[in-house]
Amino acid sequence: MELEAAIRTRRSQHRLIEPAPSDEEFVDLLGWAATAPDHGHLRPWRWILVRGDSRAALGAAFASGAADPEAVRREARKPLRAPLLATLVLVPRRNHRVPDWEQLAASSAMVNSLMLLLHDRGFGSMWRTGPSVDSAGPRLLLDLAPHERIIGWLYVGTPDPTRRAVPRDPVPVGHRVSRFTPPSPVAPRSAVPEGLTSPVP
Repeated sequence: MELEAAIRTRRSQHRLIEPAPSDEEFVDLLGWAATAPDHGHLRPWRWILVRGDSRAALGAAFASGAADPEAVRREARKPLRAPLLATLVLVPRRNHRVPDWEQLAASSAMVNSLMLLLHDRGFGSMWRTGPSVDSAGPRLLLDLAPHERIIGWLYVGTPDPTRRAVPRDPVPVGHRVSRFTPPSPVAPRSAVPEGLTSPVP
């Protein structure tokens, strides 16, 4: 698939079925995705792949922060929407010349590249965040260090042929693009103003 075609046709897939990429294929694609811009070549992230019955455990962790029975059921079902939940964890390099925000930006660029690569291989994906990224349940389950941060979950699998992704028109971004024109320099004053025989000091 040509790059332009991949960008034009990729859509978030809300329902995904087997197969999902194997761990080996995921790592292979990640190797290419990691060529995205990354100032300092820090690779300030790690992935935790959640499959099979482990998805139910993650669902229980999601539900641990819910307030009512319906929310508990809803949160518990979320990880079952795809055969693979790839958890992206930001592992920032503290006190580095590359600030935290730029390390987060590098991680985000890598995810976008990965989603395009997955699409090129025939897989679908959906980026999900929400309150669970900051809740104690998933952090405890996934054994995160205090300085680590869950950025989100990439739901991965094969697009369900019975559920088509909603087509979208290209986003009209023209109104968000402008051309910068440097201000004109101050017009020089006349060297010899009318009525004077020498330049103004």
